[in-house]
Amino acid sequence: MQLMKESPIKDYPLLARGKVRDMYDLGDHLLIVVTDRVSAFDVVLDGLIPDKGGILNSLSAFWFQKLQHIIPSHMISTDPAAYPEPFCQYQEELAKRSMLVKKLDMVPAECIVRAYLEGSALKSYRATGEINGIKMPAGLHQGDRLPQPLFTPSTKGEVGEHDENISVEELGNRIGRDLAKQLEETSLKLFEAASAHAEAQGIILADTKFEFGFLDGQLTLGDEAFTPDSSRFWDKNAWEPGHEQVSFDKQFLREWLSSLDWNKEPPAPHLPQEIIDKTAARYREAWLRLTGEPWQA
Repeated sequence: MQLMKESPIKDYPLLARGKVRDMYDLGDHLLIVVTDRVSAFDVVLDGLIPDKGGILNSLSAFWFQKLQHIIPSHMISTDPAAYPEPFCQYQEELAKRSMLVKKLDMVPAECIVRAYLEGSALKSYRATGEINGIKMPAGLHQGDRLPQPLFTPSTKGEVGEHDENISVEELGNRIGRDLAKQLEETSLKLFEAASAHAEAQGIILADTKFEFGFLDGQLTLGDEAFTPDSSRFWDKNAWEPGHEQVSFDKQFLREWLSSLDWNKEPPAPHLPQEIIDKTAARYREAWLRLTGEPWQA
């Protein structure tokens, strides 16, 4: 699989270019092309991560199918041969890294579930003793398991903008209390099911984020699901609270960036080849552990 910085499709207008995904509007459907771009702290970096786009797309497809008994997803197909013109002419370029999806009326929020104390939740806890306005027990350490998984939503920032953690109450004020409750219940159900599968494969699902939308009045799972970009995957056998964990996601990249003198605003530091290779290895390991099959580019 060749590295891809941008979608190769030039004979159809691009709808949007996100941090990682390029999108095309096909009327009732969208075509999403997952590139090998990588972002951290909401900034797109200059390096490309081999196999990243294919793994992200294929893992989302894996989870969309596995969790469809809980909620339908926007996925239609990942087979480029089944795409309409002109996209079916790019079968080699789009293989494994693209998805034809139903167009959703997206909810303007990121739905985050946390089961362990890490990331922005750890920073908030150390500063206030709370996570998204939820009071937590005293004495928790980095990497500790929380008393129960928490629904901790955030705003959805545009490219280059930072997301903002908000309380469930604030989410309800913005989108309505009934919808906020539905998002919380659905997010927790998805997390519980995925956590059980991951744990059986030797992975702790520390936290993850979802995006939802509506199709014909039905809440539907969109964007991506339980990928190394949207989740923290930890090695179950190496889990030890009190410090950073052995992970199979881009946390390794975040930690490297955090060790630099960088203010987390564009432009981002240049990625050395060693960091690129180690990040790619973690994505491949996540695929292997979660699916039980080695990644085939």
